[in-house]
Amino acid sequence: MSIAVTGATGRLGRDTIEALLRRGVPASQIIATGRDIEKIKGLADRGVTVRQADFADPESLASAFDGAQKLLLVSTTTPSERIDNHRRAIDAAKAAGVSHLVYTSSANAESARMILAEAHRETERYLRASTIPFTILRNGWYLENYTTQLSLYQQHGSIPGAAGDGRLNAATIADYAEAAAIVLTMDGHVGAVYELGGDEAFTLTELAAKVSAATGQDIVYADLPASEYATMLIGVGVPEDIAQALADADLGLSRGELLTDTGDLRRLLGRPTITPAAALTAAIAE
Repeated sequence: MSIAVTGATGRLGRDTIEALLRRGVPASQIIATGRDIEKIKGLADRGVTVRQADFADPESLASAFDGAQKLLLVSTTTPSERIDNHRRAIDAAKAAGVSHLVYTSSANAESARMILAEAHRETERYLRASTIPFTILRNGWYLENYTTQLSLYQQHGSIPGAAGDGRLNAATIADYAEAAAIVLTMDGHVGAVYELGGDEAFTLTELAAKVSAATGQDIVYADLPASEYATMLIGVGVPEDIAQALADADLGLSRGELLTDTGDLRRLLGRPTITPAAALTAAIAE
C-alpha cells in the first residue's frame, strides 16, 4: 500500500508522515510531495519517496501521484487559488488510480459563511462528483494559530482579534495529523465526513486568561472591528488577501462557525485531545 501526502513541506503534511511512520507504515511506502523538495530532503534520507508537486502544474501532480493507492490532499494556502489547485489535484489522483482520497477541509464547511469555507465547500462537491472513494476531515482551527504568536502577545500585552465572545475548539496540528494517519491506515472510513476539533472550547478572552496563567504576564483580549484587525495584520506583513480572510474568519468564529461538538477527533484518536493549556506550556518550553 503506497500512501502519498501533499504539502509535506508544511507542518500538517510533515506531521502526518511522521504519524504514518510511528504507525508502522514502511518509509518506502510513503510518498512525500511538495513544491520545494529541498525542504523535505531529510525524509528522503530516511527512505521516504520524495517527489516534486506543483498544484499549478498538472503534469507534476500526475508524476507525484503515480503508483499511490491512497492520497492525503492537504488544502493549499492561498485562498484565491484553492479551488483550482484542488480540482487539478483531484483530477490527477483520479487519473493515477488513487483508490482512497482523504481531504483536509474546514470545520462546518457546508454551513459556514466565512470566506475560507467557500473553497472547501466547492472542493468537497468536486470530490464527491469525481467518484473517487473519499474521506473528508473538516479540521477546525489550529491551536498553533495562537501558540506561535506568544512572543507578540507578551510584547503587546494583548491578543488582537475580531471574534467577540465567539467560542471555538481548536486542536493541535499533531492531533489533526494523527487523525489523518489513522484514517489512511485503517478500514471503515471511506465516505465519512468528520467534524474535527479539540475537546475544550474557549473564547479568545478565555484564551488570554490561559496565556496569562502560562506566562505569568497579564494578557487581555483586544476585540477590534474586522476592518481594523485586517489593517493591523497587513501592517505586520500579512499579505492582504490572507489578512482579509483571517479577519473574516474571526467573524465566522463569532458566529460559532469554528465550533464543533461531535467528538469525532477524540474518537478517531482514541484519547483526549491536547488541551490549550498543554499546548501553551509546550510552546513556552520550546
